[in-house]
Amino acid sequence: MGERVDGLVARLRKGGRKTTEIFGSLGNAQWEMTLYEGPPTWTVRDLLAHFLSAEEGLRRVGQDIAAGGPGAPGDLDYDEYNATEQTRLAGLPPRELLANLEAAREATVAWVMGLEEAGLDRTGRHPALGEITLETLINAIYGHQLMHVRDLQSLLRVE
Repeated sequence: MGERVDGLVARLRKGGRKTTEIFGSLGNAQWEMTLYEGPPTWTVRDLLAHFLSAEEGLRRVGQDIAAGGPGAPGDLDYDEYNATEQTRLAGLPPRELLANLEAAREATVAWVMGLEEAGLDRTGRHPALGEITLETLINAIYGHQLMHVRDLQSLLRVE
């Protein structure tokens, strides 16, 4: 692996550990706390489902870009996508969602470890950020969770 790939892998692993640590420490009542008022309203559990969905979806977008594809469809409505994904994942309990997220992050790390440095400069479409490099997309996977984890930590400090 090259220096850039190494850096991406380190960030993804660090973020995954932090996310697992925080969600793994939650008690039963905390899963139903409202994190975002909405619409739609999201609980802490809904955020975890969103993390799983985003990890899987953004990895697929990244894999498409790495293979020379365009990335996310230009007409993707990510609010609609998020709502559909919340419905799809509604029946999974929090601990199962967390285990699935950990596995999804490991799959992302394994994929990134196999990338060539030059491939990080390929460009494609991110559903929210538009046209970006593959490297930026991978950094966005890390940053996306970090942004929401900060909101979660603020909520947990208030309670």
